[in-house]
Amino acid sequence: MASGLEPVEVTSQKHDPAWKHCQMYKSGDRVQLKCNYCGKIFKGGGIHRIKEHLAGQKGNASTCLRVQPDIRLQMLESLNGAVAKKKKKQKLTDEIVMYNGSVNEIDTFANHCGLNTEVELLPVPDTLESNLLMNQEEGMSKRSRKKKGRVRKASASAIANPNVMSNGIVVGSKRAINQVQLAVGRFLYDVGVPLDGVNSVYFQPMVDAIASQGSGVVGPAYHDLRSGILKNSVQEVRNDIDQCTGTWGRSGCSVLVDECISEKGKTSINFLVYCPEGTMFLRSVDITDIVDSTDALYELLKEILEEVGVRNVLQVVTNCEERYVVAGKRLADTFSTVFWTPCAACCIDFMLGDFKKLEWINTILEQAKSISRFIYNHGTVLNMMRRYTLGVDLVEPGVSRSVTDFTTLKRMVNIKHNLLSMVTSEEWMECPYSKKQEGYKMLDYISNQSFWSTCTLINRLVDPLLRLLRIVGSEKRPAMGYVYAGIYRAKETIKKEFVNRKDYMVYWNIIDHRWEQLQRHPLHVAGFYLNPKFFYSTQGDIHLHRSLVYDCVEKLVPDPKIQDKIVKETTSYHNAVGDFGRKMAARARDTLLPGEVLCIKVQKNEEQAAEDPLASDNINTVEDWVTEKELCSEDIGSSDWTTIEPPYGNTMLLLPSMDEFEALGAGFDDFEIFEGVKDSEDETGEENLVPAVKFASTEANDRNMFIDETC
Repeated sequence: MASGLEPVEVTSQKHDPAWKHCQMYKSGDRVQLKCNYCGKIFKGGGIHRIKEHLAGQKGNASTCLRVQPDIRLQMLESLNGAVAKKKKKQKLTDEIVMYNGSVNEIDTFANHCGLNTEVELLPVPDTLESNLLMNQEEGMSKRSRKKKGRVRKASASAIANPNVMSNGIVVGSKRAINQVQLAVGRFLYDVGVPLDGVNSVYFQPMVDAIASQGSGVVGPAYHDLRSGILKNSVQEVRNDIDQCTGTWGRSGCSVLVDECISEKGKTSINFLVYCPEGTMFLRSVDITDIVDSTDALYELLKEILEEVGVRNVLQVVTNCEERYVVAGKRLADTFSTVFWTPCAACCIDFMLGDFKKLEWINTILEQAKSISRFIYNHGTVLNMMRRYTLGVDLVEPGVSRSVTDFTTLKRMVNIKHNLLSMVTSEEWMECPYSKKQEGYKMLDYISNQSFWSTCTLINRLVDPLLRLLRIVGSEKRPAMGYVYAGIYRAKETIKKEFVNRKDYMVYWNIIDHRWEQLQRHPLHVAGFYLNPKFFYSTQGDIHLHRSLVYDCVEKLVPDPKIQDKIVKETTSYHNAVGDFGRKMAARARDTLLPGEVLCIKVQKNEEQAAEDPLASDNINTVEDWVTEKELCSEDIGSSDWTTIEPPYGNTMLLLPSMDEFEALGAGFDDFEIFEGVKDSEDETGEENLVPAVKFASTEANDRNMFIDETC
């Protein structure tokens, strides 16, 4: 305890619940508070600051890392209660302001017209109401005359107080905001626009543009939207296209091949072109009738390549299904300057899918899913869970079912203590759902330390692959220079986890089988080799990497003189001599980004808000986690969707996010990983190894699943 601090007794007059969890001291004339759990001393801010500290609420205090989850929840509820009181007070203030504004506008209107405010308005005749029923047309005109007989607040409001809306509501008040949101909601519900339309980058600018014009702004008419406005929008798109296509000859581009299967079973390919200026949609082709023909697929790829310009294209990126492998390799043989590249994201997703098929991993996933399905199919339990997790949802939607399985398992481990607090609370014991068979099962799983230990092990195994998938889908940096290193880290983590070669080869064989097409791909190896952070931290001879870099040079640079110059520069880079040996060059190794070559992006925008797993757009990937396999008759109609509280998107309980690229680190000295050594069946263990035959038999099904989930 710091010197000069005198303990002060907390009197019974202090009713705030946070006083039970801190000690009060006096230093001179100042009062200081000390947290009972972490010992942190607060020299100001009072009991409210202690409460924020215990609740983990962002504000003026750091989060206490030692407080028990139930106490944290109690403090959060206390803070929310204080906020509710503040909102109620603000609502009362708004009503007073609105009332004063209404009085002022009547006075202003009266003075403006030169009338005495005490003059009464003429009453509307009773016969007018009966006449309204006679016929609709006559009734409309009489309603107009009726309105003319009274003072209209709309026009007076605009003159007297610009901060008051035409209906008398104060601009910016809670009531005003609710009216705006309700108006937007009515429009979306009426025309059937998908609700995720509000996530469009154009939505908020539209709202801002309308608001900037003040009241009385008139929206575009139907004919405006289908003529002048449409023409202007088309011209904007054409300008963007011209800007992209104009750079293809200078920087090169990648053709992205994205196959989709519609709900009606139709198969189509969307062709896109990526360059540093952005990604451009080229066209869509229905391939339902030629889906199994590698010859027809090759001709289609060739046609697209010639349309974009063979000299402009660096690579054609497709999924890694066999027919694309055949057509892609044939395309690369035909056009000597073009690479065929399997989609790294598809390969990684298939690896995760193969991991799921291992019996011990599948067992844990099914237990975790049973917990989730029980929670999400009972509104009372779902609301309780969201309260105990402070708004963090249990399910984290991913780009595919396999990704969702492992991201959700990681999320469950992150909120483990909150789930434990919920199922051991008095509130849960009194809940009727705790007496159900599924409720008892959930309690058993959540209380089982072995379950959590196994979940943690699975997370450690797949986390490098999930990280790599996020890197591939990131817009922060070009991914090509990091993919090779990401696979290395995944295999390195697995090797360290199991130690015994017989054990870790089970998982290495899964990775190598899916990574076979990319393991010696010149572009990925060149991306690793030319990333100075990785290259200069690699131990031993990496002649193979240098040889594949030269493959790229020979394929992409036809001029022998330029080839010789590149080889000379590469030698200087390899030996860190000349300019590459300068101190400032050495300092830049960790910050110098690799060249701009990109793989297909399947990951969603990283800056988007947390997604609701119950949203219809996520059902393809989260169905196993939120939908009961068999619905009991007693559960039908038991959940009222209007009573379900939405997720808050609170990330306080989640582990701190780190830069995915920086997490790859440096240091690559395990040549067993580089060589991708395969093991024999008898050494690896037949009972654990997922045979290559099984991979081949399920590959087409995996491919269809991935396409269906990501399109």
